[in-house]
Amino acid sequence: MTDFFKGIPQVKFEGADSDNEFAFKHYNPDEVIMGKRMEDHLRFSIAYWHSFAYEGGDPFGGRTFERPWFDGGIENAKLKADVAFEMYDILQAPFFAFHDLDVRPEGKDFAESTRNLEEIVDYFALKMESSKTKLLWGTANLFTHRRFMAGAATNPDPDVFAYSAATIKSCMDATIKLGGQNYVLWGGREGYETLLNTDLTKEADHAARMLEMVVNYKHKMGWDGQILIEPKPQEPSKHQYDYDVATVYGFLKRYGLENEVKLNLEQGHAILAGHSFEHELAVARSLGMLGSIDMNRNDYQSGWDTDQFPNNVPEVALAYYEVLSAGGFTKGGTNFDSRIRRQSLDAEDLILSHVGGMDICARGLKAAAAMLEDGKLEAARDARYADWDSAASKAMLESDLESIQARVLADGVNPEPRSGRQERLENLVNSYM
Repeated sequence: MTDFFKGIPQVKFEGADSDNEFAFKHYNPDEVIMGKRMEDHLRFSIAYWHSFAYEGGDPFGGRTFERPWFDGGIENAKLKADVAFEMYDILQAPFFAFHDLDVRPEGKDFAESTRNLEEIVDYFALKMESSKTKLLWGTANLFTHRRFMAGAATNPDPDVFAYSAATIKSCMDATIKLGGQNYVLWGGREGYETLLNTDLTKEADHAARMLEMVVNYKHKMGWDGQILIEPKPQEPSKHQYDYDVATVYGFLKRYGLENEVKLNLEQGHAILAGHSFEHELAVARSLGMLGSIDMNRNDYQSGWDTDQFPNNVPEVALAYYEVLSAGGFTKGGTNFDSRIRRQSLDAEDLILSHVGGMDICARGLKAAAAMLEDGKLEAARDARYADWDSAASKAMLESDLESIQARVLADGVNPEPRSGRQERLENLVNSYM
């Protein structure tokens, strides 16, 4: 045991009337909602990078946190793992997620970095033997080091492509060894800054080929986890290739990969793309592409990805409405891709931020389930499109322009606008909050 979280008790459900800040007020893992335990609906995951690798920096300032595992080699990486699993136990978190760079020190070359990763993965495996916390997903950091400044799979240098492919393989191996249920590809530098030096066709082809290699390796290893792409626009590249759900789906269709890959969607990224979170989730649901989510929020007055913990129940409820409407998570879950503020220096802040986020998600899930079970919102939506269920309307869709025009002329069709009833539906949704 370390003393980093000394004096902090394990967080348990005590109910809405509790005044214990180290207690869940709304997240009751065993509460059954729509036939499933709340824990199994939400499938919470703790992000290793924000909780243990983040130093408190922002675009205008460096480290504000002082952690005993910073600036060290493999032994400090193991200390970081000890602290991480103590936090997972305090929160009774079902899952965690990591990039390779989060968990191991950078070596002098690829071989040393891989050895470091393998040593930490073995250490994780030992920790997991006595922990309820499992691996939701792993991924590779192909964006921080200067070698990736022009991308990974889309880099003009074949050696960077090769280094990236080798890194992905090592991270997939780590994920599979630890029993991870997903592997995420996040193209943090897959984009361009200027068209003056960019071959769009070649970069798209190379990105697709890398993804094909990932899919092929998954099948070769006999792994039944999900391959996920995480859309993100504008940050840090001016033009990201993985801009939003629609853009990524178009890319997957272009290269015939839409049946092999699903999406990991983040609220903060949706906002950067000019969308709401529920919009991105709804598009993914309609396309059958929803795999997992990163739960956070952005500061709406800032133009960058602030990764704050969720605190808006209506936003979260509409997100889980789409998740539940899609059938809920299978292998995916709710990963807190969220970080405490750079002035939140204490170990208690790290725990309580997750407690608050988990409670907000629980409230949102319960509101979403109530809306679905009540059925009024879906009934109103169905009623708006009810005329399309008639035989004449269905026949029209199988017809042609000439026949439709003849009918409009013969029947004197002259439609009047119908109300969309938006405010009434907003009032309905608010009644569940």
